[in-house]
Amino acid sequence: MSRRVAIGGLLVLLAAWPWIAPRYFIYLASLVAVNAIVAIGLNLLSGYTNQLSFGHAGFLAIGAYTAALLAMHARSIPVPVALLIAGIVTGLVGILLGVPCLRLEGLYLTMATLAFGFVVTEAILNLDGLTHGADGLRVPPAPLGRWQLASDTSRYYLTAAVALVMVVLAVNVARTRTGRAFLAIRESEIAAQTSGVNVALYKTVAFAISAFYTGVAGGLFAFVVGYLSPDAFDLVLSVDFVTMIIVGGLGSVPGSIVGALVVTFLHDWLAAFQNYRPLIFGAVMVLVMLFLPGGLASAFPRGATR
Repeated sequence: MSRRVAIGGLLVLLAAWPWIAPRYFIYLASLVAVNAIVAIGLNLLSGYTNQLSFGHAGFLAIGAYTAALLAMHARSIPVPVALLIAGIVTGLVGILLGVPCLRLEGLYLTMATLAFGFVVTEAILNLDGLTHGADGLRVPPAPLGRWQLASDTSRYYLTAAVALVMVVLAVNVARTRTGRAFLAIRESEIAAQTSGVNVALYKTVAFAISAFYTGVAGGLFAFVVGYLSPDAFDLVLSVDFVTMIIVGGLGSVPGSIVGALVVTFLHDWLAAFQNYRPLIFGAVMVLVMLFLPGGLASAFPRGATR
């Protein structure tokens, strides 16, 4: 009963946030929602199948530019459809990346995903006829029927609604046969294979789902920020996403949300100390791994971290 009350109170707070918070914090809350979706997607890959990826900034860029180009050249497409297309396109790219990475583990997988992020950035720079290259791309307001989501409040409600849907889907995935297969792979690939789990198939599915989540988040990012440039999707961003799931807790959907909240607000608070940000973030990760190996999710009541 207390859990339902807590969830109900949280939903009320989310609905009332634009009316009680300053404008900048409305924008910041939208970024938290975007980052939470990415963190959940990455956690479904890394926390559930032990496939660590440092290329999710590349997936975010693909989703962002897909949604932005649709908003520019196909204005009749409503924003939910644009986000769905961005997620599907990014999911297909995730499959193309996941299949060659099936035989890679550990450092080799990390390097492969790292290289993917650089490839995406270089592609954006060189496809300047489509992406405007280093000059950047200005994104028009998200269309929703007759309305244009041009205010911080409207964009906040869009990101919050999509984030809630993605959270529900992730929780349900974790409880299905697919989620159980992911967890079996995480515990032992050999044991999972012996139990009849198609390891190669489910690893590819994990890449596709993770990329789909990040592609949807990329579309939201494009509409929330309103301007895209290749330098926004660098290696540091991928490291931030990994930090979110480590701080929040691997294999935990609520932990992904908490990790996104903490890292996003840390970014904002440390804006005046950019030179020290890597040091502070590194210290935070070390402290979490030393004193909370399960992340902040380990402090949640048992059963609330899935």
